[in-house]
Amino acid sequence: MNTIPTRNYNCKDEELPVICGYAAFTLRRDLADFQSYSPKFNESYATGFEARIAVAMNLVDPKTDTAEGKAITAKMYATADGLINPLNRLEGYLKLAKASIPVSPVDFGISPLRKKINHKDMEGVLHNLHLVTANVNKYRQPLEAAGMNDALVMLFESAAVSIATDNTAQYEILTRRIELVKSNVNTLNELYRQLAEICEMGKILYKQTAPEKAKEYTFTYLLKKVRHETKKMPEKNKVTE
Repeated sequence: MNTIPTRNYNCKDEELPVICGYAAFTLRRDLADFQSYSPKFNESYATGFEARIAVAMNLVDPKTDTAEGKAITAKMYATADGLINPLNRLEGYLKLAKASIPVSPVDFGISPLRKKINHKDMEGVLHNLHLVTANVNKYRQPLEAAGMNDALVMLFESAAVSIATDNTAQYEILTRRIELVKSNVNTLNELYRQLAEICEMGKILYKQTAPEKAKEYTFTYLLKKVRHETKKMPEKNKVTE
């Protein structure tokens, strides 16, 4: 039985190559100082570090999976957005049939579903869509008497199937990515080893002479920088994992 190597780095897998990218930039900037200190830190060393970063980046965020995931996400959002007008129509029928249906739009699932669609929460959309569909079938007779037709019912049912299928596909992509990283932990550990070496030498070179530069060669500083930059980015549409 093969055992998975232990991660030597204390950050998320996807953060490591980004951290190393910052370190590669500072190494390039200060390469003359590094090479003056030791001939080990030459052009080949810097190029090799950058090549490892590229490999690691493709491990934690494969381009094919990223493109596929974006396409699936866009499809799910389009399906969910397409429910807004049908929900408005359904709420109208609910109001017309209110004497026969003692259920509010909130309890029916209409209002919560709108909120989940607006928040791009596909798990929430799917949960509330199932609730709406169940209530549509439960109160189908009075709703049809108010004017609801089979096409509207089928629209909700087909949307639920489509979003559930796409959500499963997203999960499969995530699982595949996790397994890819697990099987290549040694590659990420080797990248981290080189990062640690660069940081150690950077602190030796600049701790006394240039403290601000030395700070740029500390793992905690680089990790904070990555997480700060991530927070500054516009919030991306998320699918619950």
